Amino acid sequence: MVAGEGPGLIELHWSHEPALLGSGGGTTYYECGRGYQVGNEPDDDDVNGHGEFASPACSMHELDPVFDNVPLDRQQADDLSHWRKTQRERLILARLALPNAARAAHASLIAWQLDQIVPFKSSTIVSAYWPFRGEPDLRPWMSAAWSKGLRVALPVVVAKGQPLIFREWQPECRLERGVWNIPYPADGSIVCPTVVIAPLVGFDLAGYRLGYGGGFFDRTLAALVPRPLAIGVGHPTGSLATIYPQPYDIAMNIVVTEQTVDYRPLPDEADREHL
Repeated sequence: MVAGEGPGLIELHWSHEPALLGSGGGTTYYECGRGYQVGNEPDDDDVNGHGEFASPACSMHELDPVFDNVPLDRQQADDLSHWRKTQRERLILARLALPNAARAAHASLIAWQLDQIVPFKSSTIVSAYWPFRGEPDLRPWMSAAWSKGLRVALPVVVAKGQPLIFREWQPECRLERGVWNIPYPADGSIVCPTVVIAPLVGFDLAGYRLGYGGGFFDRTLAALVPRPLAIGVGHPTGSLATIYPQPYDIAMNIVVTEQTVDYRPLPDEADREHL
C-alpha cells in the first residue's frame, strides 16, 4: 500500500517511563504502563533451542509457505536455522553492494514515508536505530524529528537472551559503544517507546522480520505491555515469500521500503486504548 492510502495517522497517548519491578532467573522486569512480561523466546537462529546448524536444507519442502507457527521437529528446526542464516548472509551482501548514493537515496525516501506515518505528538516516543552493515541511515530523520519536538530513543542490548532497553537520544549527546560496537546514548534516560522502528534484513508477505539472529526485537516486542507500534524499514529486495515464522516471531505492523508502505494489523485490541 503506497503512502497516503489505508488508515490515517495513529494517535499515541502513552509515554510512561519504566519502573523497575524486580528480577528473577537472570531477567530484569520493567513496567511500561501495565507491566513488562518477559517470555522465553529463543534466538532467531536458536530454533527449538538447538542453536545454529549448517546441515543441508533437506526438508524445507515440507513447510508450506503460508503455514502459521507450525511446531517443528528437530530436523526441520535444523533446516530452518540453516535456511535463515543463508538468506540473511545473501541479503546483507546484496545490501552492502549497493552504491553509497543509492543507499542514501533509499534512506531519504524511507524518511519521507516515516513523516507520513509516525504521529508527531508530545506523547510519542519513537525508538530508531544506529545504522549497521548497510541499513538505511535514518540519523538525519532522527535529528529532524527531534527538532520538531519528537522524543527519540535508541535500543540498547543489555545481555544475550534479554529484551532490549531504550535510552533517550538527542543530537550531540554523549555516546558509548555497545554490542557489535553500535553507539547508544550514554546518559539518556530509560524510556518506553510507543513506536519502534526496526531495521529489516528481510521481510515476508505477512510482515514477519528476518533480523540478525539474536532475537532481540522479537523478544522485546513480545515483552512490552502495552505493545508499541512496530515499523520495519528495509530495502525492497529483502522481500521473501515467507520467513517460516515461529511462535516467537513478531510481525511488524507496518513495513516501509523506498517504494511502498504496507499496513498490517495494529497491536492487540487490549492495547489499542494506548494508541
